Amino acid sequence: MKQTIFSVIVISIIGVILSTGMSSCRKDNNQLTIKQYDDIQINNYITANGLSGFSRDTSGGDTTGIYYKIISPGSGPALQYSDKVAFVYTYKTLDGSYVTSDTIANHYYDYVGHIHNNNYPLGLQTAVHNILKYSNATMRLLIPSHLAYGKNGSGSGSSQVANNRIAGNESLDVYIHAINYLPINNATTNGFPAYDDMVIQNYMKANNLTGYTKTADGLYYSILTPGTGTDAILATSTITATYTGQLLNGNIFDGAHNGTNVMPATVISGFIPGVTEGLQKAVVGTKISMLIPSSIAYGISGSSGIPPFSCLRFTWQIVTVTQ
Repeated sequence: MKQTIFSVIVISIIGVILSTGMSSCRKDNNQLTIKQYDDIQINNYITANGLSGFSRDTSGGDTTGIYYKIISPGSGPALQYSDKVAFVYTYKTLDGSYVTSDTIANHYYDYVGHIHNNNYPLGLQTAVHNILKYSNATMRLLIPSHLAYGKNGSGSGSSQVANNRIAGNESLDVYIHAINYLPINNATTNGFPAYDDMVIQNYMKANNLTGYTKTADGLYYSILTPGTGTDAILATSTITATYTGQLLNGNIFDGAHNGTNVMPATVISGFIPGVTEGLQKAVVGTKISMLIPSSIAYGISGSSGIPPFSCLRFTWQIVTVTQ
C-alpha cells in the first residue's frame, strides 16, 4: 500500500514538472522578438492607413526592418557618411501620441555620419545613406522602434501626455526632403535659393501678405508706413531703430528692441546682409517688413536659436539716421 502511494506521488510530481516544462516551452516559442513585434506593428499601420507604394529595405540584407517610399528621387553623387547633408523633416509615432511637423524648425545640416550623434534615430541615418542616397530627394520612412528610440523612448515626463515624449518600443513615420547641396571648389552649387523662395512664397500665401517687392538677392520687402525723412540710409549710416526678428513659424528669436528700447548700430557692420539691404529701402519714420532668404540671413549653418538654412521675417521702425 505504501509503495503504491509513493508511486502515485512520484508520477504526479513528474507530470507536474513535464506540464510546467512544456508550458514554458510553448511560451518561449510564442514570444516575439522586437524585430518581429516592430514588423507586425508597421504592417498593421500600413493596412490601417491604406498606405501604398512602400518597399522593405533590403540594402543591408533585409535586416533593418525599415519600410520606405521614394516620393522624388535625387541626383548627383551618392551621399557618403563623410558628406554633409541638409534636410527638412517631420515625424510621428505610429500611435499618433507624438507628432513633430514644423518644417520651419525641423532642419538638419551636418555630416550624414553625425545624424545619430545628434539624437536622431539610427534608422534615419541608415536610411539617408542607404535609401535616400542623393541630395534633392524626398522619401517617407517607417522606422522600426529598435532603430528609432528603442525600449526607453526619448524625452522626459509621461508619454501619456501628447507630444511630451516618445514612449518605448514606438516605431516612427518619417518624412524627409534633402536639399541639393554640393561643395565644389570651395563654392556651392545648391538648391537653397529655389527652396528659400518657395518657403517665402508659401508663407506669404498662407498669411495673405501682399505688396512685397523682390530684390535680385531674393529679399522681399514691403513699406508698411512711409517715412518722413529725406536722408537715405546708406551702408555706412548709423541708425537707431526698433525691430522684431522671427522665424516663419512665428517664434520670435530677437524681441529685445521691439518697443521703447531703441538700438543704435552701423548698417553695414551691425546686421545680416538681408537686413542691411532692406534698411537701405527706408528713411526716418519708415516701418518696413522684410522676408529674408537664408542665403542673406544666417546661412546654411544657422545661429543660436535659429535653425540651419532658415528664412526670417523682420519688422523695422527707423527712429534716426546719421550719415
